[in-house]
Amino acid sequence: MKCIAYNSGYKYQLKESYTLATEIKPINPIDTDYIKLDLSGDLTIKKGYAWDGPSGPTIDTLNFMRGSLVHDALYQLMREQNLDHDMYREIADRLLQNICKEDGMWLLRAWWVYQGVRIFADPAADPANRRPVVHAPKGCEA
Repeated sequence: MKCIAYNSGYKYQLKESYTLATEIKPINPIDTDYIKLDLSGDLTIKKGYAWDGPSGPTIDTLNFMRGSLVHDALYQLMREQNLDHDMYREIADRLLQNICKEDGMWLLRAWWVYQGVRIFADPAADPANRRPVVHAPKGCEA
């Protein structure tokens, strides 16, 4: 039987690599299959990266997409224990808010986005909540 292994829960896939200067300066450079963060804080999300877009009771608007991409990538680095969750989660949440404002989101909505991730998103950055690998079809195992 031919099997596949995949992670579920993604809606979008990056078609070009994207780089953004951040305040997050790791102790050591990070370079995963899809995310790179150098010592100066330059975050590169590589072509092919998949993310689920804005989460929660919201709609996926153009002024939310770039922020959700960066936020999801940083949370993934925390989940995979490449970045310290306690040290960087609030910075990642603020960065989401600031990118949304830069991209034209109403200030009140950007504030609600920030409040929402502060209150509800901690489990998404928790290493205990890594996305499991799913195997298909039925009967396939790791």
